[in-house]
Amino acid sequence: MNLFQFYLSGGCDSISRRSRTAISVDILRAALEGAKKTHIVYRANLNFDVVNRYLYLLKEKGLIEQNGNLYITTEKGREFQNIARELGM
Repeated sequence: MNLFQFYLSGGCDSISRRSRTAISVDILRAALEGAKKTHIVYRANLNFDVVNRYLYLLKEKGLIEQNGNLYITTEKGREFQNIARELGM
């Protein structure tokens, strides 16, 4: 298994844990039409610490943007979701 496959599978605990990609897709899906952080936490079934880390990374990569207290999935984030869906995630 190469590093890319390991990353997509979620590492060693892929049965009991979601992959980083799956978590990112869940967050982007929650923010498609704009969502507050609390909404993202509940929709993605995560805690605030994890959501904060992912929001920072997703903003840095241009997949999500913040407008006041709303987070909105960008066009690039929608494309990422479509690719992930095609891969079965």
